[in-house]
Amino acid sequence: MATVEAPAADRVDSGAPLPRGNGFGPWVVALARRGWRQLTSMRTALVLLFLLAVAAIPGSLLPQRSIKIEDVNTYLRTHGSLGRTLDRFYLFDVFSSPWFSAIYLLLFISLVGCLVPRLRSHITALLRQPPDAPARLSRMPAYATGKGGDVEKLAALLRKRRFRVAVRGTTVSAEKGYLKESGNLLFHFALLAILIGVAVSSWYGWHGSRNIVAGPDNAFCNTLQQYDDYGLGARVHPGDLPPFCVQLDRFDATYSAKDQPTSYTAYVHYSGADGVQHPAKIQVNHPLRVDGAGVYLLGHGYAPIIKYTDRFGRSQTSVLPFIPSNEATLTSEGVAAFPDANVDPKTGKQDPNDQIGFQGIYLPTMSSTDTHSAESLHPQERNPRLMLVAYKGNLGMDAGLAKSVYTLDQARIASGQLRQFDTTRALKPGQSWPLPDGSKVEFLGTQPFATMTVRHDPGEMYVLVAAVCLLGGLLLSLWGKRRRIWLRVDGDRIEAAGLPRTDYPGFADEFDEIVQAARKEGTF
Repeated sequence: MATVEAPAADRVDSGAPLPRGNGFGPWVVALARRGWRQLTSMRTALVLLFLLAVAAIPGSLLPQRSIKIEDVNTYLRTHGSLGRTLDRFYLFDVFSSPWFSAIYLLLFISLVGCLVPRLRSHITALLRQPPDAPARLSRMPAYATGKGGDVEKLAALLRKRRFRVAVRGTTVSAEKGYLKESGNLLFHFALLAILIGVAVSSWYGWHGSRNIVAGPDNAFCNTLQQYDDYGLGARVHPGDLPPFCVQLDRFDATYSAKDQPTSYTAYVHYSGADGVQHPAKIQVNHPLRVDGAGVYLLGHGYAPIIKYTDRFGRSQTSVLPFIPSNEATLTSEGVAAFPDANVDPKTGKQDPNDQIGFQGIYLPTMSSTDTHSAESLHPQERNPRLMLVAYKGNLGMDAGLAKSVYTLDQARIASGQLRQFDTTRALKPGQSWPLPDGSKVEFLGTQPFATMTVRHDPGEMYVLVAAVCLLGGLLLSLWGKRRRIWLRVDGDRIEAAGLPRTDYPGFADEFDEIVQAARKEGTF
């Protein structure tokens, strides 16, 4: 590759000693200049990009507060001093940590400082004419001679082949392949745009997820208190969330003959700040757009309706989403807890050890032959069963600590504070189960539920456009081949020379083709 050396007066040796002077001024300026030169080099940008990828690894291995704070709290409780040490270094808030932000910012500055001069140089190269021919064309990698020659016809021949041509007296200079550098710059600027889009989403984006049961009494509104888990950007406050509510009316799932899902459709009503109800349909990859946010359908399942009547005759009914443990068959697990059960109507008091909880497994289609199997045969309700295990004791819900609503406290079961009583039962819809203490539990049926996530991602479109440009720039940089050709007419003798500016194995063949075309036209 040909290189152009800068004039001696403009060259700076980055390894040269810092200047000595009577003050700190020249020393600081030279140090800053050297640091800026190192920071804005492409090598530094690649190192920072690698460091950014390495720094993101803890964010994928450890739970993050911005995604699921319950998992972080559980990790801190179970790992003690290790969890506190990791938290001290922001490993549960990786993407908003000072060290991750520093790498991100340095990478951004490095790319800007590297690309802006390259862009300026590329624009200058596009605007100026191809350089004049060197004095000795015979030293070029490709060289040929001939007789005769018409300068204007030779220039026209090269223009037909989309060369940029400049005629200087008896010399023709032609250059081609600027798309390679254009694609290279487009690739890197697209990478810069992706960094900007990700940063905008991190600052101003938010999301929240919720299992919503079908029915008019189970609508949810866009407030943090009504989400099962949520995450807010660094510049987002809870009051910034747009006001709207969503109600699931019906959920339809269709399956193929081989029990493979073919479509999931949630029929909903939603209302904005004006309170007007609007019907809508949500499908996979077809979200509902409302007030700048997208409501996405992530999954679905069944919510058993369980009615419990305590020994004093007081009844409570709960509709409880069971989370699928097997997505293919919708075998689901969940908990029905009744901490207010067995309150004495005369005294109004309750023995804390009289609280009732049920750990359950729901099978949409139970095997008719293997009634002890805890695995459904089909995701649709063809032979539904609700398998329950009853526990009695202190559920621990009055302790003020965050607990999962999908499982009982296993530590209390292990310590004996929650005790299993009676055997496991598998209930059909409408069937009841009398318990030894005089209470009763009934399985009334199910309601479908849908798992929905509400997401506002302001950088989404920027990242999409930038990703398309990045791929386009990569293809251009791989496809483009920069090369130069010179033709010089000296009386009845003509010289032709060529120089590939990049690795181009086919340049010799292209050069020979141009020479042969000129000879056919009688100009070489």
